[in-house]
Amino acid sequence: MSRSSVSAMDWEAQFKADTSTSIRSGKNGKSRTGALALDSDNEDQDITMASASESNSARARPVSVAPELYIQEDESPLSQLTKHWMNERHAPDILPAQEELLASLLDHIRRQSDAVQLLRGEPSASEEEHIRIMLVQMEVERVKFIVRSYVRTRLFKIEKFARFIMTDATIQTRITTAERAHASRHAHLTDRHFHNSVLQSLPETQSHLDDTPIFMPPMITKPDESRPVFVHALRDCPPIRFHEDLTLEMKHGHISLMPFSFIEQLLLRGYVELI
Repeated sequence: MSRSSVSAMDWEAQFKADTSTSIRSGKNGKSRTGALALDSDNEDQDITMASASESNSARARPVSVAPELYIQEDESPLSQLTKHWMNERHAPDILPAQEELLASLLDHIRRQSDAVQLLRGEPSASEEEHIRIMLVQMEVERVKFIVRSYVRTRLFKIEKFARFIMTDATIQTRITTAERAHASRHAHLTDRHFHNSVLQSLPETQSHLDDTPIFMPPMITKPDESRPVFVHALRDCPPIRFHEDLTLEMKHGHISLMPFSFIEQLLLRGYVELI
């Protein structure tokens, strides 16, 4: 697995080796150890979020959606990651991976981690500076929790829908190469386990995992896009059509409960967030 291409399988491993936070260290003329600042606005501007993948699924039905991805200008990279984390936790389907955003954050974190280690070993550091370093370490743990929870949420969905992922080309465009490889291995191991423990003892007509029995749930688990979700509008949204005579126009700040399929495209374009 290449370390240069940051993937969902690499993110947590990298965080075990690199401390993580969105901080900035700077030096001034009065102190040898410098000053630490959390949530630097200047360096955060250099971190960009990956554009969400366009979904070709026809299950979501907003009437007209602007093609551009809407991103709030004052959002820091950590705020963007937090929003993607919450969306991933509440969405029944797998959302596009944020490789570029996480790669940029990890690079920023790695540089700041080196700066923190230098400050920790500075013998002339004042008590005030030691307190600031402790605050930085608390921020590190907070960011590590968010990143690990985000990665684990995606891995949970990938393992749950592994067999469906291997048969659906659309959902494969939303995951990384490492995630796709993990889904393939998980599906293969699951199939082999079921075959060795049960299926090999059944008649040929009943020894398959892709049957579609009548009046029974499908054997391949798929995301339930009819599941209702709470939606918060980040800006005025295009009309959402539920039926021919029933539409909903969500204004900025509006909160509504509706099936995920109707707002999927709006979510991918950043018009709404899940809460």
